[in-house]
Amino acid sequence: MQHRIKLRPDEVKDFVSAASKCIFDVDISYNSFVVDAKSIIGVLGLNFNQILTVSCNGYDADFERYLSKFAAAC
Repeated sequence: MQHRIKLRPDEVKDFVSAASKCIFDVDISYNSFVVDAKSIIGVLGLNFNQILTVSCNGYDADFERYLSKFAAAC
């Protein structure tokens, strides 16, 4: 499942914490740059001016609700 989000640097700590609670892999990317969403260093290296794509290899209702607050208009 993929979600397009807009994330600010001050939201990274909470985002990584929420992703880390998932028992499946979660990646975050833009263009061809992909990082583990559970890595605070990796996520901080992203370009926050871009729309980011979160790819989940499973389903967690709490994480889905959390992501909905970052939803980017397409």
